[in-house]
This record gives sequence, C-alpha cells and structure tokens, in this order.
Amino acid sequence: MSRYDVLIVGAGIAGPALAHGLSTLHRAKKPRIALLERSLAEPDRIVGELLQPGGVIALRKLGLEDCLEGFDAIPALGYCVLDSGKSVHIPYPNGYEGRSFHHGRFIMSLRAAVKRAEGVDLIEATATELIEDGGRVVGVKATRKTEEQEFKDEYRADIVIIADGCFSNFRSSVMGRALAKPVTKSQFCGAILKDVTLPIPKHGTVALIKGSGPVLMYQISEHDTRILMDIKQPLPADLKTHILTHVVPQLPSSLHTAIHKALDKDRIRRMPNSFLPPVSQGTSTSKAGAILIGDAWNMRHPLTGGGMTVALSDVVLLRSLLGQVDDWSDWPSIQRMLSSWHWQRKPLASTVNILSVALYDLFGADDENLAVLRTGCFKYFERGGECINGPVSLLSGIAPSPVLLANHFFSVAFYSIWVMFTHPQLISAPNEKPVYAVATIDQYPFLAIKSVRVFWTACVVFGPLLWSEIRWWSPDDPQAGNKVLLQSTLAVGAIVASFAWTLQQVL
Repeated sequence: MSRYDVLIVGAGIAGPALAHGLSTLHRAKKPRIALLERSLAEPDRIVGELLQPGGVIALRKLGLEDCLEGFDAIPALGYCVLDSGKSVHIPYPNGYEGRSFHHGRFIMSLRAAVKRAEGVDLIEATATELIEDGGRVVGVKATRKTEEQEFKDEYRADIVIIADGCFSNFRSSVMGRALAKPVTKSQFCGAILKDVTLPIPKHGTVALIKGSGPVLMYQISEHDTRILMDIKQPLPADLKTHILTHVVPQLPSSLHTAIHKALDKDRIRRMPNSFLPPVSQGTSTSKAGAILIGDAWNMRHPLTGGGMTVALSDVVLLRSLLGQVDDWSDWPSIQRMLSSWHWQRKPLASTVNILSVALYDLFGADDENLAVLRTGCFKYFERGGECINGPVSLLSGIAPSPVLLANHFFSVAFYSIWVMFTHPQLISAPNEKPVYAVATIDQYPFLAIKSVRVFWTACVVFGPLLWSEIRWWSPDDPQAGNKVLLQSTLAVGAIVASFAWTLQQVL
C-alpha cells in the first residue's frame, strides 16, 4: 500500500495540470501526489485538439504555457463561418491567440511537465475500485502490469480526485443519486486531411450544413487538418455514403479531393457529443473524500472547443482554494471549499457550457424556427463590431459572463425576427428554380405569429441550459423564493436589454 496527500485518477488534461499545480503550492510540508493513468502511451483521439485563448491563459497561470511548445502546435486566431457559399470572418479580439494540435502530443507534453514536478509520482496503473472507510473514499485499488505479470496494489490519500474523462468509471460511484445523466444528441465523425488550405489560414472553419450538423475544420500540425462532421443520432447505416452524398457537396470544392482521399485511406472515427451539467459536490448525496473534475463531472458540446478551457480554468481555481485549506483530511473544510469552487467557476464554465449547446442547436437547425435563428445568427455576425467581438469573447473564455451571453443570444433572436421581415426569403416550391422575395404587407400577420414561435423556440433552447447551470438554491433553502425572484429578474433584464440594443442597431 502507498500513502499520499492527494491521489488523482486520470492523466488526460485536468489530471496532470492539477498534479503540477498542487506541487507548486507553498505549504509547510510539500504535498505528495500520485497521478494514476492506465496507459502512459501517447493517446490518439479526434477531439481535444483546439485550445481556446481562455485555456492558454489558464495554462499560463499554472506555469504550464511551455507545454504548448515543441510539438508543431498551430496558432489559432479565430474562426471562419461558412453558410451557403457565404463566409464571415470572426477573429479573436485584441490579439488573443489559441492553439490547435494533435491531442496526444499535448497530453505527452503535460505528462512530461508532471514528471519534472517535485513530489509527484506518475504511475501507470488501472484504478479498478474505490476504497472506502466509514463511508468516506480513502483511496483506490489498482492493477499494474509488467511484461511478466500483473500486480494488484492500493493507493490511499487524504483526497481522491477523479479525472478519468467522459467515459468515467467512477462518476456514478462518487455522485450517487445526485448524478446527472449525460445526454448525447450526435456524434463527431472525424478524419485528417493532408496538406489542405482552409478558407482563412490559422482559423477554425465552421461550415453550416443543411440537413445535417455543422462541420468543424482546423489545422493541427504543419501537414494535418482535422475535419469533424457532426452527424445526428441515430447514425445512418452507411456513414461514408451519407457523408459523401449529403455533407461533402456543401463544403468548399477545394477540399473535396482531400476529403475523398482521407475517407478512402482510413476508417471514419467517431466520438459522442455529450452534455453533462455540473452537480454540486461535497453534499450529503455524494461520496465524502472524493472529487470529480474535467469531463468526468461536466461536459458540453465540443463544437466550440471549450472543454479543455473549462477543465484548465477549473484546475486554476481548485488549486488556489485547496491551497487555503490547512488540513486536506478535514472533510468539512473540503466541503466548504467545494461549495465555493462550484460557484466561483460558474462565470466561465456556465458561459462556455450554455453557449456550446445553444450554438449547436442553432447551427444544426432541424426545424423551421431554428432555421430562422440560424439565418439570423449568421447575419448577426455579418454586422461585425460588437456582434462579433462579444460572441467570440464569450466562446473563447475571454469574457466569462452568462448575463452577457443571454444579452447576445436574445439579440440574435430579435435580429432573426427582423431579418425574417426585411430580408429576401426563398418562396419557390421544392424542385423549382429558387425565387427570393421580401415579405409583403399581407404576409405580416402570418410572420407576426411566426415571430412569437421563433422567440419561444429561442427561450426553449436557452432557458433550460441557463437553469441547469446557474440555479443556486435547493428546495429546502429558506431563501429559495427570494433567489428565484432575483434569478428571474436577471434573466428578464437580459432579454429586455438585448431587445433595446437590437432595436437601436436596426433603426
């Protein structure tokens, strides 16, 4: 049996960052930290390859910014959004920069930094079971393999931190009946394109595909460009034919040959796109002694590339708060710390989580009202200025603010309604030559009714996401009524402000 101050299960993104961060704390006694990972070989995944500027900032705070160097990572300067042959440039503001890279190379760089950290043991072992004592998690049982045999061992610590990713083996054991179930609406189907030039170099490309989810492309090394195609569930029986028939023809023709080659050369790899709202930890319903971080606890749609940014920002906060707790074996102190962590992380985490799913619902529009919002969103970006700077600052983790997000989201909703009344719409029947026209006066009553449906659709998209993230009361809270009133007032205020702002812009 081995004894540590902190035991971390999982050496993906959050695990190594937290291990390194804790090793740099100034404490009377240097903490001993064990970081367990089932395989220390370089991982090969098709997601976790785009780090937003907010994630770069978090790495800098942890002293890990050098982990982005030395393995052909590509600067990311913003986005290019494509829709029906049109494009809009969405740069990061004020010179902020992200990075895109092969996921495995970044992981190996983080692990190399951990190996150099004082007091940290990086151990190749598979955690198989939580060890409990009096209802508290005190360690894990694990297996280690050599060429000759398999060993069983125990690792114990004052705190056990679970960072074993989206397919976590311990999520349900730690959270118990408080567990929220991941919701998966689609999958990313990925491949690597060789030596292609995107519409705007060093920018992620988001292509809006009619009848399917969006396609995301970004360069991850000098010669490699990742393409991720969102395919809604259930997946078609012949996935390759579906992609070549329905998706590829809507992408820039300059990419078609490279996509055909990539799909002929390699199998289409898939990754589920899941949403898992964060549940407060350290309560009576979760296991004492254990903490979940990263995708084991909180997931969002990867369309916005915000997963690593949220995880690294969570680590920055958790490291700081743990540094203020004198005795890590004192669970009541850890509980108070977890409550503080849960709410301090909200501005950034909630902004990225809500935006990722809301933007996916708009970009993957599959009904008439969402299609109106999608068109309005694209034209909103075309306005430039704050209509670009605000949303991309939220998406990139530069401006963490759910209220600002609500303002822009409902500004898009109101502007979409304005576009529906004032811009040419397709009026010809299917299989006929496209004919576009602006709405006439006699169509206004119908459009007025449709406007209500569009606005209601926006509320249905945004409201539940906001509620899942920022509800801060429990049913037995004596101040629940006042908190609900305050929360509702903030939401209504954001909607009114967005309406006033949109009216000012269009008049």
